[in-house]
Amino acid sequence: MTNSLTQLSNNKMKRALSLDALRGFAILMMVLSGAIPFGVLPAWMYHAQTPPPSHQFNPNLPGITWVDLVFPFFLFALGTAIPLALGRRIAKGDSSKNIIWHVIERTLLLGFFAIFLRHVRPYIINPDIWTNPRISNQFLGLLGFILMFAIFIRSPKHWSKQLSLGIKIGGWVGAVLMLIFLRYPDGNGFSLYRNNIILVVLTNAFFFGSIIWLATRKNILLRLAILGIYLGLRLSHDSGGWIGWIWTWSPFPWIYRLDYLKYLFIVIPGTIIGDLFIDWKRRLSDTTKFAWSSKRLFWIIIVMLSIILIELVGLQARWLWQTTLLSFLLLIAGGWLAQKPGNELEKLIKTFFAWGAIWLILGLVFEPFEGGIKKDHSTISYYFLTSGLSIFLLIAFMIIIDIFKKQKLLQLLIDNGQNPMIAYVGLGNFIRPVFGLLMIDRLINVITPTPWLGFLRGVFYTLFLAFIVRLLTRSKLFWRT
Repeated sequence: MTNSLTQLSNNKMKRALSLDALRGFAILMMVLSGAIPFGVLPAWMYHAQTPPPSHQFNPNLPGITWVDLVFPFFLFALGTAIPLALGRRIAKGDSSKNIIWHVIERTLLLGFFAIFLRHVRPYIINPDIWTNPRISNQFLGLLGFILMFAIFIRSPKHWSKQLSLGIKIGGWVGAVLMLIFLRYPDGNGFSLYRNNIILVVLTNAFFFGSIIWLATRKNILLRLAILGIYLGLRLSHDSGGWIGWIWTWSPFPWIYRLDYLKYLFIVIPGTIIGDLFIDWKRRLSDTTKFAWSSKRLFWIIIVMLSIILIELVGLQARWLWQTTLLSFLLLIAGGWLAQKPGNELEKLIKTFFAWGAIWLILGLVFEPFEGGIKKDHSTISYYFLTSGLSIFLLIAFMIIIDIFKKQKLLQLLIDNGQNPMIAYVGLGNFIRPVFGLLMIDRLINVITPTPWLGFLRGVFYTLFLAFIVRLLTRSKLFWRT
């Protein structure tokens, strides 16, 4: 791996657009899942453990839906990006000290993002916002978005240093004042425990995933061994003793718990794929022709997407042996299609497929354990299986973008994947407050009263957000921690 990074030091590392597409797909599906009407659509349109109509959490209900895939897809993309991002710094000659400080700085900003976003969500300021909307809440939510824009914007090159610094200082001052003076329905103000749990998990996943990768970038077996040690902790912590103490101890319980690191079961497989990406980029000068025909590549895409669909339908319906049998048949078909690669990209796809098959098989083998696969409370089967499915979707995107050269088909996903922070907050803190202030949301609700029209309303909001993010991405306005 060190040789790969060294050889990249004199070359501009080509961006992995397929990874951007995977990240964009995950973030937009996450937005859509929160925009569809609750209680009225089929169970497979919601988290498997919170079915309609009551959406009461049932931890004993096994299965997964498409909604349960979006978070692990994003986590996997985060893990894959770690070697690519930190690898660039190593290739440029940055010292280990500077790289670790960069990781710490990003972690602190992600932690602040998790806390501040939760404080300025309109539905947190006013839980009755859907039945009793208040203009002040919409303004506060929009103000929160503006302040986050000022804090996290990566200044375009044509901005002066004075302008960039002034915007950031203004954003930080405004955010601090907002946190000081805001009050919530419970009568309390700022609290470190009022945070966005998804972003808290991402903060932990990024920090520990980065440190583990830096420590094991020359030794994948050691990386997997660390994962094995954590597996032992996870399986035995209920037995008490010193392991139980380690599991429950936290110096900062509002941002860190050892339990949050369970998502390293998805992030670390992602870092392995990131290593393979780096090794492939070192060989971008490869001129060997493709050995696989367009027809074969098309069938590989079909097999990858079919595996995802089979797992969703079969595991949710609890057709366990049938799902396992069909999965193995599709894996055999995928392995046959990936035979005899002709160039480095085809070899990369074959290697990706092998790793995806390993994680998928592990997920299916562990499926009966812990009462069946679940997102909440997440099971070992869930981590392994979703890691495999992430790889298969990534392969499909790679073929479309890097071989078929049909980047335009996925450009909306790519643009949003390159600006995921805006995509994540844009609906709740920009579009809906603006629509609420202009009373557009009332008109939209009137013309979409039925369940499936409500779903189309969610699709409209998601696409509207996606095109706004695309405009910002094309304008080189990125949010970064």
